[in-house]
Amino acid sequence: MNERDIFDERQETKKASFACPFCRERNEYDVRWLKRTKKKNSPGRMNEQDRARFEKSRNYMVRVDDMLMCKNNRCRRRFEIPSAQSIVFI
Repeated sequence: MNERDIFDERQETKKASFACPFCRERNEYDVRWLKRTKKKNSPGRMNEQDRARFEKSRNYMVRVDDMLMCKNNRCRRRFEIPSAQSIVFI
């Protein structure tokens, strides 16, 4: 049983405000997320363990981007997304 059998995947972009650690300028950045929503119907070829796993599963989002590039033209350095969650349950 694979996660693709349980979830439908779709990419989304969300705006987030971050400050560059080098130039300290705050800007809005587009952060890409992979949204996984539980399928309405369970696949037919499931045993008891897979059926229990399907029942317990719920929708969640996984952050795709780990690094951002500063929008300040003088800086333009890459920085890691600070202390933002990488997985969010919906």
